Amino acid sequence: MTDLPTAADETPDYRRRCRESFARQPILATLKATLTVPEPGLAIVEIPHDPGLLQQTGFFHAGVAATIADSAGGFAALSLLPPGSEVLAAEFKINYLAPGRGERLRATGRCIKAGRTLSICTVAVHALDGGREVHTAQMQQTVMRIAEPA
Repeated sequence: MTDLPTAADETPDYRRRCRESFARQPILATLKATLTVPEPGLAIVEIPHDPGLLQQTGFFHAGVAATIADSAGGFAALSLLPPGSEVLAAEFKINYLAPGRGERLRATGRCIKAGRTLSICTVAVHALDGGREVHTAQMQQTVMRIAEPA
């Protein structure tokens, strides 16, 4: 089997490790993203509405949605990996279901299989607007475990 922890036996300091990794990513600071929930196998990344993140018709740009979805899946996987680990996207497929318009964009990542080298995640992206939540994109992702950079 695997020597990786499961959601039932949380990895030591996973919240701190996820938050520190998040803080080291300039793209997330540029997007004004927040990591609102790091739990074992679960991460939520949100960004506020900003005119600089929109495409020509006023919707959140698809690349912005993909960026926060990639991060949410990565942190969901990282939360289950042992100390000294980091992750990189190996592959993802994203389906856009509806235009993203609203006050915030939220990506909820869940790690559905944590492996020694590869982990599989699913990510739902929702646009939040005036109390409404619209499912705007769905991602299937494979992330690769690497050693944490020195």
